[in-house]
Amino acid sequence: MAKFRKKPVVIEAVQYEFGMEDGFVVDGRYYDKSGPVPRAMNRIPAIKTLEGRHEISKGDWIITGIQGERYPCKPDIFAATYEAVE
Repeated sequence: MAKFRKKPVVIEAVQYEFGMEDGFVVDGRYYDKSGPVPRAMNRIPAIKTLEGRHEISKGDWIITGIQGERYPCKPDIFAATYEAVE
């Protein structure tokens, strides 16, 4: 099998804070933030990605790729994969 190295690409990223989500998952069902969302204690924040909705939690990074796509990244993976640029 051939080996490949990822090209260096500059991305934008921000650590998730409450209010940055697109909606919430409550009991397995997604509720978009633009409509009514149950005030349940077990609601999980989520963002929309090219692959569908992904649940996120405090401290996760939300990455915006070169074509405007967004996806979440756990803090430990982010720290091992990315470094700040000027």
